[in-house]
Amino acid sequence: MKRRNVLKIFAVILLGFVVLASNAVAQQKSLKEQLVGAWTLVSFEVTNKDGATQQTFGPNPRGVLILDAGGKYAQMWGRPDRPKLKASENLRRDTPAAELGEAARGFAAGFGTWSVNEADKTLISRWEGALIPNMEDRETKVSVSLAGNELKLSAISRAAEKVELVYKR
Repeated sequence: MKRRNVLKIFAVILLGFVVLASNAVAQQKSLKEQLVGAWTLVSFEVTNKDGATQQTFGPNPRGVLILDAGGKYAQMWGRPDRPKLKASENLRRDTPAAELGEAARGFAAGFGTWSVNEADKTLISRWEGALIPNMEDRETKVSVSLAGNELKLSAISRAAEKVELVYKR
């Protein structure tokens, strides 16, 4: 085979690899597309300024984060070992405030709208409603790390604590 023909064949093969690689890059989903869906909470850890860590919702927290494609979200986190309320016909109305408050201390929930900043890989949540009313009308921004079916969200709180949540699909 002549040298010129070998170079032509090599060039065609190389061009094929370039086209395949560019198609693979073009098909990669955006961060927003990768985040859409339901995520199950695996851990919720807070690291204080002094380096001490705490598991706000216990070592085996329960929770879910749901991000829809239209930009709405809902999230709930809770301790699985929260004390049960005393039975009554209407738990919300009949439970004393202190008892209800203790049950709520081990639970958090909120909903609102969400968006992403693709450039700095952050998730921005705009709280519309929350168990703790002080969170309503606030915007929070967390760093996003995705590895397979694991989603890690991390941020620095207003109290300068590092907050890290891990979810799985």
